Amino acid sequence: MSACMGMLLFGIAMITLGSVIPDLRTKLGLDDISEGTLFSILPLGIMAGSLMFGPLADRNGYRMLLTVSCVILFAGFEGLAFSGTVWSLRLFVLLIGIGGGAMNGATNALVSDISDVSKGANLSLLGVFFGLGALGLPLITGLLRDIVNYKFIISAVGLLSLITGFFFLSIRFPPPKQERKAPLSQDLLIIKDRTFLLISFFLFFQGSFEGIINNWTTSYIMDQFNVQPDKALFALSAFVAGIAAMRIITGGLMRSLPEEKMFSGCFVLIVIGLTVLKTVYSYSFAVASLFIIGAGLSYGFPVMLGFIGNRFNKVSGTAFSIALVIALVGNMSVNYAMGFVAEFFGIRYLTTVAFGELVLMALMSVAILRQQKSGKDPAK
Repeated sequence: MSACMGMLLFGIAMITLGSVIPDLRTKLGLDDISEGTLFSILPLGIMAGSLMFGPLADRNGYRMLLTVSCVILFAGFEGLAFSGTVWSLRLFVLLIGIGGGAMNGATNALVSDISDVSKGANLSLLGVFFGLGALGLPLITGLLRDIVNYKFIISAVGLLSLITGFFFLSIRFPPPKQERKAPLSQDLLIIKDRTFLLISFFLFFQGSFEGIINNWTTSYIMDQFNVQPDKALFALSAFVAGIAAMRIITGGLMRSLPEEKMFSGCFVLIVIGLTVLKTVYSYSFAVASLFIIGAGLSYGFPVMLGFIGNRFNKVSGTAFSIALVIALVGNMSVNYAMGFVAEFFGIRYLTTVAFGELVLMALMSVAILRQQKSGKDPAK
């Protein structure tokens, strides 16, 4: 329950800026450069939070980490709602990123720690709450836009974060995994593990795949299908809905089906979705294809984080930190590269880049599954 609440808040944190940017543009007179700066600050904050949470969780447990993350989110949301200057707005967006990044990593590590079996399945079900947060806030904002000012909605989200923090203080969590504080340098030896590196770079490409779909799909849909921005945003929502819906299904299937079959099925879904998006020039089919792509991508993060949790159960927080930061580097770097592709070759090559990412993910998954079966590099 506590992890699910935290993941819900992370889903909201990830989508909040995009949901209120039109209102902020009107309120503060933002130009394209200012907006781009804000969208760059958010992932930097998430990366910082992702990097910090692991060692703190391993050494000090989860209660204070999750509570402080909630307080940081509260400050960020309230500042986003009521900030009157661009400079202060940047600070509050950074706080949302830091709190959200720490919350995401800590809740995933917590579920991994408390799951003796079926770690991947439980992590998949946890991911459903990310989808609920990411889909729920735009829906509520849209429904109440003509009734309530956006700042009161964001302020209410901030209060929800604070209430969740008090809830975290009131419940029991697993004790710290490291009763004797080993040097951080010793924990970082996990980066020498071959399987860990393979998993981390699978997540590099998975994170960048999700990133280019999240950030470039609206432009692709508007360019290729000649639709208005609101319809393009609806198509993007179908992608998030596909991830959430499939994680409900895979949360059960992962307990009974082998990883090879699950990966094969998900990769087939992605191929179908990308093929339809690239070749069938119909808006309705584009929406359906994005739902299918989201469904196919839903499996990667939970199962790979489950592998890491099983392999490094004594330093799972630190291992999750490193893997999630590598995934975020992939998200940011490939998104940046996609900007050059769109500028010099055209947005239509989005699907080509996505197919290239899929090939690399498939090759890495084969290597990871073989390594898992071989039993090499036993769990730490």
